[in-house]
Amino acid sequence: MRVQAIYKNFRMSPQKMREMVRQIQGLPALQAQAVLAVVPRKSARVVAKTLKSAIANAHDLKANNKDYAELDTDNLVVLEAVAGAASTYKRFQPKARGSAGPILKRGCHVRIVLSDG
Repeated sequence: MRVQAIYKNFRMSPQKMREMVRQIQGLPALQAQAVLAVVPRKSARVVAKTLKSAIANAHDLKANNKDYAELDTDNLVVLEAVAGAASTYKRFQPKARGSAGPILKRGCHVRIVLSDG
């Protein structure tokens, strides 16, 4: 059974976020939480929050849905962890001789899929 959590429109570039999600892919959920707890980066806190939400979603589904009654919430594994691009704010910085330079304020979506098997 698959359970997922999505964090949308976080103001950080997807490239920075992908460094974190690659580290936890394929790990057991509890071990992934331990790895993220010791990394001193803003992106690690966001990925840990999303992972915690996915684990909570699994517990809620098992308790409240008959279709997920056989879900083993003690042995969850990070099946998929993806950071994709969200909307980009486009701003401009004045430059010399009347020109302007673009500033791209990027955003990302984080999606974590857990599985018990």
